[in-house]
Amino acid sequence: MITVSATIILISVIIIGLIFALTNGLHDASSVVATFINCGAASPKQAIAVASFFGLVGAVIGGNLVADAISELIDLPTDTALLTVLFAAVFGATLWNLITWKLGLPSSSTHALVGGIIGAVMVSSGYEHILWGWAELVSEGHQITGIVKVMMALFLSPFIGFMIAFFLEKVTKFILRNARVSINRKINKIQWLVVAGLSYSHGSNDTQKIIGLFTLALAAWSGTAIHTAPLWVRGSGGIVMFLGTLLGGWSIMKTLGRGIFDIKPLHSLNSQLSSVASIFGATLVGAPVSTTHVVVGGIMGVGAGDEYKMVNWGIVKEILVAWCITIPLSAVVSALIYTITTMIFKVI
Repeated sequence: MITVSATIILISVIIIGLIFALTNGLHDASSVVATFINCGAASPKQAIAVASFFGLVGAVIGGNLVADAISELIDLPTDTALLTVLFAAVFGATLWNLITWKLGLPSSSTHALVGGIIGAVMVSSGYEHILWGWAELVSEGHQITGIVKVMMALFLSPFIGFMIAFFLEKVTKFILRNARVSINRKINKIQWLVVAGLSYSHGSNDTQKIIGLFTLALAAWSGTAIHTAPLWVRGSGGIVMFLGTLLGGWSIMKTLGRGIFDIKPLHSLNSQLSSVASIFGATLVGAPVSTTHVVVGGIMGVGAGDEYKMVNWGIVKEILVAWCITIPLSAVVSALIYTITTMIFKVI
């Protein structure tokens, strides 16, 4: 067995975590700008510039509630043994993100990370060391926390996005029923502001997930509690995540922007507004959600609100399958990584 220092494991967690943030960008940052680009409101370079800047702002000043929700899923002592668990969790999530990115499937990075955490903790210490949240839910206070809170947010947010988008599409289509085609130019200008808000919401929610793990890893390494993530952690997570868009989110952009429904400027605006409302609301209550899930829900909502027969429900089914298998498969991958790592290395 090879002996390694806790510092080496910490550095490995940070490096793999930044790669995870990069793959998160391949998925979710692509989702942010997909309809914005494909409806002709902005060029890819312009859209990426907006998403990168405001996403970074969201990552830096977006608060800690989502990060706290992720770190609280693990009920283990904050010591060096925790570093190996975190390494396996984020490594498994990253591998799954790379697989789905290669296949062009808009899978959920949040699902992958949650699955990675569950798999690594269960194989290392047992299921009782995961904060499931069932006992708190059925207790007198009916507190929503742990895995229950995360899963409720993940599954309800796309539905909420769908309903808001459906409503907006019906209302705006009625209001603009006699409008000229030239109205699209004004709609495209409005989208710049909405995409800025969506990028901020994405940065403040998605980046916090990896920030939460980094903060937990630093606490395990130092042996002291860390309540607020250092600025370098926030900044590096935000920057790396949006670099992912530049490196290959185009297949996912194509799937979301054209593969589900033929997006026009009004469709794009309504789907973006519904996504902002859903993600920003989740961030305010500290609930981690998937930007990709919410954006897909919004696109499906505007499609159903305009002409449901024109929605490519076949692609939606493929996406749903990817969503359903992400948590169990990423959990298995992380469990295997933990087992192999502990067989080869001993942390001191």
